[in-house]
Amino acid sequence: MSGGGADTRAAGVRPAAARSARAAPAALGVPPDAAAVLSALPVAVVALDAEDRFRAANPAAEQFFGLSAASLAATPLAELLPRDNRLFALLAQVRRLDAPVSDHDLALESPRLLRRGVTAHAAPLPELPGGVVLTLQDGSTAQMLDRQLNFRGAARGTSAMAAMLAHELKNPLSGIRGAAQLLEQSAAEADRELCQLIQEEADRIRTLVDRMEMFSDRPVEKAAVNIHQVLDHVRRVAQSGFASHLRIVQDYDPSLPPVWGNRDQLVQILLNLVKNAAEAVDPRSGEIVLATAYHHGVRIAVPGSRERVHLPLQVTVRDNGPGIDERVRATLFEPFVTTKRGGQGLGLALVAKLVADQGGLIECDSRPGRTVFRLSLPAAPPGAAADGGAE
Repeated sequence: MSGGGADTRAAGVRPAAARSARAAPAALGVPPDAAAVLSALPVAVVALDAEDRFRAANPAAEQFFGLSAASLAATPLAELLPRDNRLFALLAQVRRLDAPVSDHDLALESPRLLRRGVTAHAAPLPELPGGVVLTLQDGSTAQMLDRQLNFRGAARGTSAMAAMLAHELKNPLSGIRGAAQLLEQSAAEADRELCQLIQEEADRIRTLVDRMEMFSDRPVEKAAVNIHQVLDHVRRVAQSGFASHLRIVQDYDPSLPPVWGNRDQLVQILLNLVKNAAEAVDPRSGEIVLATAYHHGVRIAVPGSRERVHLPLQVTVRDNGPGIDERVRATLFEPFVTTKRGGQGLGLALVAKLVADQGGLIECDSRPGRTVFRLSLPAAPPGAAADGGAE
């Protein structure tokens, strides 16, 4: 009986195991190649040996560090970060405990790297003595999106202010200026100077109102725009004028697809950023870098719609100036915020508004010797008509 019972249990187990074995291939399919899985991950993953040299890196890690896999292989981590950075303490702890360790809100800062709010997960790599597999996730994207909502709110508020100013001020200003001209004709010599002053001040206020009108909400015509042609145009304008004494470096990704945007507004955005950089750097040793790259993973919700827009095209304007004061940085894109003597504080507010009109994002990272304005822009949809703007 006991033997029969054992046979019955065995017979009952084998079919279940067989069903499970048969079901597994149907549920999981053929296991994908590990390298393909790593390449598809949007999170930076690297393998480090016992001396903290890069032994492997996925495409997201190349984007994170701004270096190709071949360049990372030839660059120890200590050349990218100072030895007192918390990341090295994390790696040492993993090796000491022989167990996974995580850390959050890391700042990876050096002349070659600037990442803040980074989450790091590290674990021992048994196949490599002393090796560690490390994942790095930049937490600044969520902060960037929050800031962008503030920038857009500021732009909308400025648009309403522009409409009000244009309506309420332009007509009275014309009347004041006309009256001052009439008074000047019959005024004594000593009073003519005052009449001219009134006219000059009326002209100055009208110019300010005209600048404010640029914030008004108008339909934006978009097309497929070659961003490299736009950058080349901006570079030529800069080097023939306000940046003729500076070195402008181009670092482009030639495979970048067209941007979906308005060419004239993109020129205006980039000219403004390059002009600010030219005014910030040292006239003798100043350098401005214009760069483009393709980045996965940035998507934003379109207001009033369930659609989420992918913003894979990244354009950066980088300079080696003194940096932007941290107290100003949080409100940098708001109207009337400026660090320039005599500045009106509308330039970067206009940039933020125009970038929002393109459906993109703008952010700024700054420290002494390195300021970066980074635009994230949408790619043109397949088959979109190209912009025919002249170069």
